Amino acid sequence: MAFTSLGLSEALLRAITEQGYGTPTPIQARAIPAVLEGRDLLAAAQTGTGKTAAFTLPLLQRLLADSPSRDPRRRPPRALVLVPTRELAAQVGDSVRAYGRHTGLRAATVYGGVGLNPQVAALRRGVDILIATPGRLLDLVGQGQADLSGIGFLVLDEADRMLDMGFIHDLKRILALLPRARQNLLFSATFPDDIRTLAAGLLNRPLSIDVAPRNAPAQRVSQTVYHVPQQGKPDLLAHLMSEGGWGQTLVFTRTKRGANKLAERLEQGGFQVAVIHGNKSQTARTQALAAFKADRVRILVATDIAARGLDIQQLPHVVNYELPHVPEDYVHRIGRTGRAGADGAAVSLVCREETPQLRDIERLLGRRLAAQPLPEVIESLFPADTLPDAAPSRRKNARPGAPSLARRTR
Repeated sequence: MAFTSLGLSEALLRAITEQGYGTPTPIQARAIPAVLEGRDLLAAAQTGTGKTAAFTLPLLQRLLADSPSRDPRRRPPRALVLVPTRELAAQVGDSVRAYGRHTGLRAATVYGGVGLNPQVAALRRGVDILIATPGRLLDLVGQGQADLSGIGFLVLDEADRMLDMGFIHDLKRILALLPRARQNLLFSATFPDDIRTLAAGLLNRPLSIDVAPRNAPAQRVSQTVYHVPQQGKPDLLAHLMSEGGWGQTLVFTRTKRGANKLAERLEQGGFQVAVIHGNKSQTARTQALAAFKADRVRILVATDIAARGLDIQQLPHVVNYELPHVPEDYVHRIGRTGRAGADGAAVSLVCREETPQLRDIERLLGRRLAAQPLPEVIESLFPADTLPDAAPSRRKNARPGAPSLARRTR
């Protein structure tokens, strides 16, 4: 199947070609015709499946067909896309603008952490599609700057994440402001009871789409584990990047403090590093991500704030420097690589204390992750009895004296 068979306009097909795509992903092939038919949608959409285009393209098509000659300054937004995070809002906004570049349709993205004035100005200029995080949208509505009376299309993207972040009350307030007659699209990676309850009250005879097993990472992502003491992780990461010739690498930590500490260690070792976490301003986060995408920095260290919503083309490596507490977050983390049919590699550095989290992840995946032996130069830093029990060993006895990252940078 090709995009040309899905009933999209020439303007959209031209933009798709310019983005380098020729064949729709499974979720795009099923969702686009359903949305064009006006169906409500309940979609199981894992990260990296192409779900953003699955709703962006048909939304643009339907808006084009709905009186496209009307001046957007004379009407409120017609489509609303609600997302849980600033990063995802920016990603969806970029996608809408890329696919809609030849349509004349307008989009605006609003989220917290930045000033209101530019967002208010964008809304006053008129938009067709509004991409928003719930809190900032309610702020704008409360100030009389956002009018939701014309919304005919509603998308809840990563609905499970929105509920995890405590947005259920904000969602209910927003839903109460929308016209009853509208088309609703709900995308979620998982379907816990609260999502099913939300869907039952929101969707009208929806078409359900589930194109991949739940909680399954992209098939083209290789997954390996290194069992290493916690204090050996910086040296192991530096060794893998240097000896393996790794390029761009996204590294996940559990805490903001841990992200800052690791970035400092890596910078001392000569690596170019940027950091993203919740204590960073939105401007700093945007600049860090832009530098990473432009390959001006080699390593991006991030907390789980970046586990969803970052779309980085051809990202070869994701590293779990520390395993997440919630096993589903592992799937979202490694979904930053192996996107759009590309190959990717996910490497987890697991200390003895993280064994329970590793077992939870393996139960979720339904298989054991392959453990790799430590490189000799790293293994020799530690007495054999300090290595994690599950670590494959190249030696029986420790050989001290190999230089560590800390020693090399003095």
